[in-house]
Amino acid sequence: MTAATGPNAETLAARSEKPDPAVTPARGLVRAVLRLHQSALWFWGLFVGLAVVGLLWAAGPGVNEAWAEYRAGDCAEADYCEIGAAYNRYELAVSFATAVLAVAPVMIGAWAGGALIARELESGTARLAWTQSVTPARWLAAKLAVPAAVIASGTILVTLLHRLLWGSDEELRHALGNRDWFQSETFAANGTVATAYALFALALGAVAGLLIRRSLPALAAGLLGTAALAVTLQSNRHLLWPVETLVSRTKEPDWTGEMVDRGFISTTGERVSDIGCTDISCDRTDVAGYYADFHPSSHFWPLQLVETGIVLAVTALLVLAAFRLLRRSAGGLG
Repeated sequence: MTAATGPNAETLAARSEKPDPAVTPARGLVRAVLRLHQSALWFWGLFVGLAVVGLLWAAGPGVNEAWAEYRAGDCAEADYCEIGAAYNRYELAVSFATAVLAVAPVMIGAWAGGALIARELESGTARLAWTQSVTPARWLAAKLAVPAAVIASGTILVTLLHRLLWGSDEELRHALGNRDWFQSETFAANGTVATAYALFALALGAVAGLLIRRSLPALAAGLLGTAALAVTLQSNRHLLWPVETLVSRTKEPDWTGEMVDRGFISTTGERVSDIGCTDISCDRTDVAGYYADFHPSSHFWPLQLVETGIVLAVTALLVLAAFRLLRRSAGGLG
């Protein structure tokens, strides 16, 4: 009678093999962050999902129905055309998607400050985790990296679909003369700045949470700080790239794009701003011509990339500040 064969060498090796200590805790941290903030994850997924569905519909049936309604109403020949139900549905879908990208940074800043960081510091659960198998640096890295991946994937997806829509509704936009490329919501939804602002809000909220360590004040700091930077950069966006200047002998230079400044040029070469198109020049006898400073549509990507670079640079500085603040507050926990 032969003896039963025991487990072979490969089976013994598999049983004795231990999980990689560098991989398992990292996966555990990712799962912990997702589980702890699953309500925020579902909320973000719902908003992104609705925006995606709305943009897919608007880029196909929505714009087709709105354009057919426009053509059927003889709007092209009329001085005034009442917008119908098809266009209102199309506009609602587009407005919701752009609103998601416009409001997302403020919401993320508030959430990151109040719930992501400050709440755990306030309750003491963060320090408890640091005394276990998770170092403070790895804890913060997971707190930033996991939401950053989720947020960036959502904003990039909505942006790509908005650009798809931008190509499909060109005739309708031009016919109605609305949704110019330089309008704030449209500008953000068509490029990289929406994702940059969302990541900035996450980093700012983390710094606010580490500094204040109380949920509600950190929430307010994240919200207000994000809004302040966004408003500052958006109001000065026209300064981020050199304008083009058109000079004409008529009071209405033939410019197309975002108006920055306009006025008249005296016989001495002096430029007098008259952006409100008033009659300042009517009483002047030394008017030699008129000028218009503007950004044409070709400046879209230069403006996008410069603003994105500024926001991401500030974001990187905030992330560095967050780790330094954590090292100081964690003391000898590493």
